Amino acid sequence: VQLQASGGGLVQAGGSLTLSCAASGRPFNNYALAWSRQTPGKEREFVAAISWSGSTTYYADSAKGRFTISRDNAKNTVYLQMNSLKPEDTAVYYCGARFGVRPSTEYAYWGQGTQVTVSS
Repeated sequence: VQLQASGGGLVQAGGSLTLSCAASGRPFNNYALAWSRQTPGKEREFVAAISWSGSTTYYADSAKGRFTISRDNAKNTVYLQMNSLKPEDTAVYYCGARFGVRPSTEYAYWGQGTQVTVSS
């Protein structure tokens, strides 16, 4: 499966962004999907994950209450709604896919990332 993230940009602290990730290739609704993020010099960090049906979601503590992951299997797209953004949310955000949802970065497929920059 091929993944392409989009929707990043520059936003002020307290603002909102919605990231999208479009998938192509193998049947989309077979896969659990996740978002992770990475800043220079640091390991990739898990942000959120959603099961193939959308019935199960996981969030990193840093994302709980502010971010919402969702998916539209008809559109082969997963979203990450980010509210109340903080400067520490600045990172490159990646979407990933695997069989079986896990709250981790252990996903078989990763797309190119999209840069999110939050100014103070």
